Amino acid sequence: MSSDPSSISSSANPSVSEWKRVVARFQEPSTARASWQMVNTFGLYGILWVLMYWSLGVSYWLTAPLALLTGGVFIRVFIIFHDCGHGSFLKSRVANALIGFFCGMLTFTPYRHWRWEHSRHHANVADLDQRGIGDVWTMTVQEYLASPPWRRLVYRIFRNPIFLFGVAPVMLFMFRERFPSGKASPRERRSVWWMNLALVCMVAFLTKVLGPQYLILQVIVMAVGGAVGVWIFYIQHQFEDVYWARGDEWDQTAAALQGSSYFQLPRILQWFTGNIGFHHIHHLSSRIPNYNLERCHNAHPSFSQVKGITLWRSLKAIRYRLWDEEGGKLVDFRAIRHLARTYRGSADCA
Repeated sequence: MSSDPSSISSSANPSVSEWKRVVARFQEPSTARASWQMVNTFGLYGILWVLMYWSLGVSYWLTAPLALLTGGVFIRVFIIFHDCGHGSFLKSRVANALIGFFCGMLTFTPYRHWRWEHSRHHANVADLDQRGIGDVWTMTVQEYLASPPWRRLVYRIFRNPIFLFGVAPVMLFMFRERFPSGKASPRERRSVWWMNLALVCMVAFLTKVLGPQYLILQVIVMAVGGAVGVWIFYIQHQFEDVYWARGDEWDQTAAALQGSSYFQLPRILQWFTGNIGFHHIHHLSSRIPNYNLERCHNAHPSFSQVKGITLWRSLKAIRYRLWDEEGGKLVDFRAIRHLARTYRGSADCA
């Protein structure tokens, strides 16, 4: 995929002013759609928790599939949390904040602090000079080659699928979100401590009522939901021909339509993930609520021509771990030896 925004589609490709007019039609929150989404999400999440707890006295073989389903709904809860953070879920700012805080308790994530971090992600997506907040740690080939052995080892461990999708999600929700960023404002830092206090109260109460089984179930649900959630976020910005640029070369439209994926999921998975597979639309306008993303995607021919990523192709994306600036694509570690010779030759010629 070319980094030229005009190559995204045919002559139907919209200009910035045109696509802004298109997406503006879908930015208006719907109280009815949002309310129904809360009912079917929070209601199902509560029912599944009751069934999980009940199943412990019947058979762990029954608890396991229920935990997988609950982990799936955990993702949907996080999508509502995500939309509240963008102020797109409901019209009322206060309602978004209250629902966002409640979802934050269910997902162990401080609302205001996460909202601040995520806004940084949207402002800097696909900008090589602004990596480091709200994204997956990605090094360029030259950065990797210039790093000492210990840093290369740490990077390889971090990008290993077992760590990235198995260990990291639990660490993220259980531990990382308990501490504020040093760059956060006092208000965002306080939001972390308030959320921690709320979580202590909630966990203590549920442990007293349900027993230690609650903690075990919570970790399992968080591990399942977190692993899938991190995987989805990974695929949204980590695929072979993803767009990245530096400084003045960065383009807003290209960052959205080429730096963010259109993850083509089956309808049932699209429901569990709150339509976030239409991530190219979300990065065109974060003000579009999740329940309008697909409608916006279908509203202009150029959006539907964005190259999609299927489930099968997403599995292949796991091997791409380094950004090759000269090649303009992500590459795997096996390409290092060849690229090292290429960069060394370029340096000798210079």
